[in-house]
Amino acid sequence: MSQDRDRKHKLIDVELDETIGRSTPDVEHERAVAIFDLIEENSFCPVGDEGDGPYRLKLSLADSRLVFAISREDGAPVVTHILSLTPFRRIVKDYFMICESYYDAIRSSTPSHIEAIDMGRRGLHNEGSQTLMDRLAGKIEVDFDTARRLFTLVCVLHWRG
Repeated sequence: MSQDRDRKHKLIDVELDETIGRSTPDVEHERAVAIFDLIEENSFCPVGDEGDGPYRLKLSLADSRLVFAISREDGAPVVTHILSLTPFRRIVKDYFMICESYYDAIRSSTPSHIEAIDMGRRGLHNEGSQTLMDRLAGKIEVDFDTARRLFTLVCVLHWRG
């Protein structure tokens, strides 16, 4: 893939709308890290767009739905997609529970137990990432690694600290 195509199919900015709400400093830090990781490396292109990226993404919440407002580098609107968060509720809840078990295990469990929990955590993260890819199909083209980073961001948007 050419460098020009890579730049055109990429997010260069992710903004959280005021509808997302603010949280504790720890949660805000996790959100900032998730956004940094997503911007640092991604493959992102609205389906049907002529590829005149790179793109900016503004995330907001409306009636328990996640709104993806996509614009060009200069701010010109491209498209807005709205995703229901319902398909993610169980996965995010389970993901948080297993993360809590993982952090507890780090303090007191054997390396093999920690590894087993971490494998379960990664499996849930992969499931959430695939669900996100499936929900974005026909709307936004992302690769699996980008879906993983987006799912991480979806999780920290739910985390209240």
